[in-house]
Amino acid sequence: MRKLPLHRLCTLAVLASALLSACGPAPAPNPAPQPATPIVQGQQLRFPAGHPQLALLPTQAARAAQDITVELPARLVWNEERTQRIYPAFAGRVTRIDADVGQRVQPGSALAHLASPDFGQAQADTARAQVDARLMNQAVQRQRELFAAGIIARKDLEQSEADAARAQAEVARAQARTALYGGSAQVNQQLSLSSGIAGVVVERNLNPGQELRPDQSGPGVPALFVVSDPASLWVQIDAREVDTGILKPGAGFELEVAAYPGALFQGKVLAASDFIDPNTRTIKVRGLVANADRRLKAEMLATARVHQTFSSGVVVPAAAITLNGTHHAVFVQTQPGVFEPRDVTLVHQGPKEVVVSKGLQAGELVVSDNALLLARQFHVAQEDSIGRSDSQKSTHAAEGKESTGKGNSQ
Repeated sequence: MRKLPLHRLCTLAVLASALLSACGPAPAPNPAPQPATPIVQGQQLRFPAGHPQLALLPTQAARAAQDITVELPARLVWNEERTQRIYPAFAGRVTRIDADVGQRVQPGSALAHLASPDFGQAQADTARAQVDARLMNQAVQRQRELFAAGIIARKDLEQSEADAARAQAEVARAQARTALYGGSAQVNQQLSLSSGIAGVVVERNLNPGQELRPDQSGPGVPALFVVSDPASLWVQIDAREVDTGILKPGAGFELEVAAYPGALFQGKVLAASDFIDPNTRTIKVRGLVANADRRLKAEMLATARVHQTFSSGVVVPAAAITLNGTHHAVFVQTQPGVFEPRDVTLVHQGPKEVVVSKGLQAGELVVSDNALLLARQFHVAQEDSIGRSDSQKSTHAAEGKESTGKGNSQ
């Protein structure tokens, strides 16, 4: 076998080493430098310039509190002072329906008719009472003639007159009962469901041939007809405890519904509850809003806006408020990248804005978003600062002991 020269063997060895180096793993790239962590100095949290977290901490200047808008959830319902719910007073079967949803009716307008044997019994009682009254009147007339002839005693005449008076009272009672439900003088067993007010039929819950009973009424059972005047509606407002002072009877408010963006409807507070709902922790407030054009509909969800004026204090976003133990606090930016917690006293808490009475001045910059993130960062930085301080104390103590030991040995 032919041997290669020494210089060619050296060249092949260098080439093999280069190939092995090229096939090996690539060197790892240098990791990106981590930003310096914020530090605590006194009661301030300092971020280094250009720290990426600063972009997540927008600030907003506190402004003097003068007139703020309080927004509360609300719901439109029928004006119960102008609403009638009609239930069956007697059992029966629906024979005819005379009114439908959207139809305007007047007092006494027939809405439906029922064939009711129970109502027929009431009509028969009325007719029987009338017959009995006529018979008693005739008996009284005869007793008077007999008394005038000296045939009977006065007490017999007075007894007859008392019986006639009782019979007449029974007639009045029976007639009033049948007239209350639209009964006629004859016994026809036809019960008329009539409207007692002027308005619009806004709800109908019966069908032809349906069997009805008087026990089908009460809470949770829909009425056969609901007649209401939609020219005005009630507004049910869920107010918080802190808002009771501005929602007194007679106070005005603005109503906004999603169906009409930008449109505001004027309302007035009628009454406020004297207790707090234990489930929602809110106070029920009832208001009234005009609805002559019938744009608003019952059961619409709305937002009630009430304006409140403050003579002092400043307004900041609600998202700027955090809890420092049992106290409310905000983070104030004293310099670019420098924040300090500040305990504050609140006089009003709204879903979007709060009013601070103590601890903050108008014009100071507060962190308006991610305040909880900043509070967490402040707590972590405080713990790191305490840990470093304890470590330095331990080191100094150990160095002191070591130097003392050396001095004693010498």
